[in-house]
Amino acid sequence: MATEVETPADRRRHDVKKVRNLRYWVLGWLLLAGVLNYMDRSSVSIAAPHMIEELGLTRTDIGLMGSVFSWTYALCQLPAGYLIDKLGARRMYFVAVGLWSVATALMSVGQNMAHFLGFRFLLGVGESPNSPNSSKITTAWFPREERGQAAGIWDSGSKWGSAIAPPLLTVLSLALGWRAMFLIIGLAGIVLAAAFWAFYRAPEDSKRLSEEEYRHILAGRDDASTPKQHLPWAKFFTYRQTWGMMLGFFTSIWIWNIFITFLPLYLQDSLGISIAGSGWVAAVPYLAAAVAAIYAGRITLQLARGRGLSPIASKKSVLIASCLGLGVLLVLVPLARNVVVAILVLCLALGLVAAIQSQSWALTSDIVPDSHAAQFGGIMNFGGYFGGALAPVVTGVIYDHIGSYTPTFILAGVIAALGAIFYGFLVRNPIAGGAKAEAAA
Repeated sequence: MATEVETPADRRRHDVKKVRNLRYWVLGWLLLAGVLNYMDRSSVSIAAPHMIEELGLTRTDIGLMGSVFSWTYALCQLPAGYLIDKLGARRMYFVAVGLWSVATALMSVGQNMAHFLGFRFLLGVGESPNSPNSSKITTAWFPREERGQAAGIWDSGSKWGSAIAPPLLTVLSLALGWRAMFLIIGLAGIVLAAAFWAFYRAPEDSKRLSEEEYRHILAGRDDASTPKQHLPWAKFFTYRQTWGMMLGFFTSIWIWNIFITFLPLYLQDSLGISIAGSGWVAAVPYLAAAVAAIYAGRITLQLARGRGLSPIASKKSVLIASCLGLGVLLVLVPLARNVVVAILVLCLALGLVAAIQSQSWALTSDIVPDSHAAQFGGIMNFGGYFGGALAPVVTGVIYDHIGSYTPTFILAGVIAALGAIFYGFLVRNPIAGGAKAEAAA
């Protein structure tokens, strides 16, 4: 075992200064990519009022853009996970960030729905490797017991991005126009892709990783002496754990897609907030979600270390409680007519959505061997977004026909509560010895 640890270190140049806790610097890059990813994804919700006014689009059209993105994103999860495991995280991240940034920039030249749907399709292709890749990199850089907290941090990027997007992009769209807004954030992504390519290396190839930290990482990985079992992606669909993760994740993505596409419009239509004001108000629930994503990871770490729960049990406890609480809160959303009360309920609801998503990603590496983490995460994300893709267009159709979001939130509350059943009864044990910590269970 000593030889296995020392070999990568022997390849590092000793004159390069080592970075303390380098794995957290890597995590910072994943967080930054997640922030920009969701700024790009939520940009249509910011541009929507202007696009409706200038181009004569409807809320159903806006919802359809969200659904086309989600369906494309979902279908591309399967090849994305495979390609990440096959080609490596660094190469796939560079390609993915570059592609989704180009797709965002192209929105600035769109003239009709055909253009916009095509660009949202391209965005779905480009963004599809992001979360599986982050999960893969987390598996490579963090020991198993720290992965729940690490996943909570990188997954919070989707919430920080969604929080930053409304005020920042609203200011850009009002000052420079919605087309310039798309162009600016697209160019920012291209810069990030180049920087990530220059910075990132796997732990085995990093010259700045100390021997002490490398040993700490290795101690929490799957045993390298254990023969690796090949699991074709189609084989995963024969396990109930896979369906439990897909269906459970679907419940949170359904709700997330409603907010990511319609939250500013909901604030304007139902609470009477102005376009300029909605940008700032919409940021508040996403800030709460970002904090919740990180704190959920800390809770699972405390349950594992302080209460002695297994990695799977600690994360399931958070998931089940969050699904049940979210179901209640969503039914209360349309009843809250006061702006302050409505924002408080939305903060709590999006906070629980964030907890579900971050710990679902953390749970993937407890269900399957480390070598299959990206592939399995891609399958989970596929299931979540394939079903959740319907949420934006259903929401748009409901509002265009009856002028209310109330049925949307009641349906979402029922779907959220079902998540507790999916996680509780279908996700119990690892697949093919996925978590060595569960071996005794």
